[in-house]
Amino acid sequence: VQLVESGGGLVQPGGSLRLSCAASGFTFSSANMNWVRQAPGKGLEWVSSISSVGGITYYADSVKGRFTISRDNAKNTVYLQMNSLKSEDTALYYCATTRNGTNKGQGTQVTVSS
Repeated sequence: VQLVESGGGLVQPGGSLRLSCAASGFTFSSANMNWVRQAPGKGLEWVSSISSVGGITYYADSVKGRFTISRDNAKNTVYLQMNSLKSEDTALYYCATTRNGTNKGQGTQVTVSS
């Protein structure tokens, strides 16, 4: 399993970013996929999931209405569109094959600051 995240950066509060995660080494189309994050000094936090069948989506209350998860099975890629970003969204973001972060990639840093 290999997961490579990209798209992070520095953004002002209220701004947007789109994260991508390229997957390989497993049957992506059959896998539920997840985004998790780790803020400085805190534990891993589940953010969002998308099912393999039907693309059913789930969100943590802290991001509901602001973040959108999607997937492109033809490209073996899962995305996280993040809008209305807040300082508390600052974290290292990972995609993973489970909600608790199994098989997560190296992560992409998101910093929300003015």
